[in-house]
Amino acid sequence: MTFTQACFLFLIAWISGVLNSVAGGGGLIIFPALMLAGLPSISANATSTIASWPGLVAGVSAYYKELQPNLHLFLLFSSVSFMGGLLGAMLLLHTPTTIFDYLVPYLLLFTTLLFTFSNSLTFGKANKDTRHSLLKALVIYFFVAIYGGFYGLGITFLMLAVMGMLGMKNIHEMNALKTLLMSCIDSFAAFTFILAGVVAWPQSVLMMLGTVIGGYSGAYYSRQLDPRLVRRFVIVIAWGITCYFFLFRDN
Repeated sequence: MTFTQACFLFLIAWISGVLNSVAGGGGLIIFPALMLAGLPSISANATSTIASWPGLVAGVSAYYKELQPNLHLFLLFSSVSFMGGLLGAMLLLHTPTTIFDYLVPYLLLFTTLLFTFSNSLTFGKANKDTRHSLLKALVIYFFVAIYGGFYGLGITFLMLAVMGMLGMKNIHEMNALKTLLMSCIDSFAAFTFILAGVVAWPQSVLMMLGTVIGGYSGAYYSRQLDPRLVRRFVIVIAWGITCYFFLFRDN
């Protein structure tokens, strides 16, 4: 990693932290930035997972009070998170690099579409007290968790859609459960990536630092910026990155 690449990645991580504090979507730029900095696609994906994991763990403690009403759901869904995250990570590690390189533009397109239309995303509504509803939600969530371990970007919106199926309406409680379950998925995925030796540690540590600083400074800007305008900015950037990988990236 050159000095120029280090400055570029730190700046991207800082911007990502700020965006996450204001309107979300900061993760959309970390993975492609790592690829543009020269990391192979699978290593870039694994490194972005490691870089985002500390922020998730820190977020869990901040949501302690909001987690209490839904601890029974966490106990039910956490095992699915672990299994799905592990399976997704193993699937990534057994995917040939050439195939994953080919999939990257389509994964970015899927993620960008998720972010763009996330407000309209739903898997339907159901009563969270019925066994049928829970079983249906668990089956869908299992595939969401696999996606989280394999790639993960945009998983936030998929998880919120599953929670909507269960009749959850309090956005703070939904974000609390989502953050805790995401930390479960990323924990097993990160452990698998570390054992496989595909994590680029200098880039990962650098981006961890950048996202923490960006998240802290973003708390200040969040009071002054309109989240809707920031969201539109993220959407424009995400579509620009997606178009670049489709048009100019040699797959």
